[in-house]
Amino acid sequence: MKALFINGSPRKNWNTFKLLESAMKGAAEAGAEGELINLYDNAFKGCISCFACKLKNNKTNGLCAFKDALTPTLEKARAADVIVIGSPVYFSNPTGVVRAFIERLLFPVLRYDLNDRTLIKKIVPTAMIYTMNCPEDYMEQVNYPVLLSPNDQALKMLFGYCETLYSCDTRQFTDYSRYDVTMFNGEHKVKHQAEQFPKDLEKAFELGKRLVEKAIKN
Repeated sequence: MKALFINGSPRKNWNTFKLLESAMKGAAEAGAEGELINLYDNAFKGCISCFACKLKNNKTNGLCAFKDALTPTLEKARAADVIVIGSPVYFSNPTGVVRAFIERLLFPVLRYDLNDRTLIKKIVPTAMIYTMNCPEDYMEQVNYPVLLSPNDQALKMLFGYCETLYSCDTRQFTDYSRYDVTMFNGEHKVKHQAEQFPKDLEKAFELGKRLVEKAIKN
């Protein structure tokens, strides 16, 4: 049982990473072998519309035909029994590298067939973990769940299952006094992180465990 965790944040040891790490610990408790990959470690492109994966009798087998630094990660994702993608929210979207990864992961397994939309023949439980600077009430106000949902829906359609975890009002800086960010209260951020983030870590742990348990049942 293999579980793959994709960090789409440029900060390798910050909020998104910590949540993914906690999810990986939950997956390990459920019996999975976990691996975490930092997307920012490699330079790669999104889909280049070569359509090699859509040719009749193609032999890509659901793997992006364009070879670059992302190829080894895509190979691991196609072999994984569980996939968890984590990303901070930048301007109402996941980071650019996450979008590029999702394009390269999903398009080759998408079938333009009215009766069968995916090459995936088993349920591969997936999840999106989003971290964001804004509080939960503002997240709802600006419709982040709606704006982010196409990523989750695409994963569900093609892999059969997807969950979503939001971590709101996260702490961006270690020292807010150094930055021109008057709209944020540094003391509130520190206090909220201390009180809420451990709860989010526990949710991530349970998420990782739950996904592996679902994969085992399938």
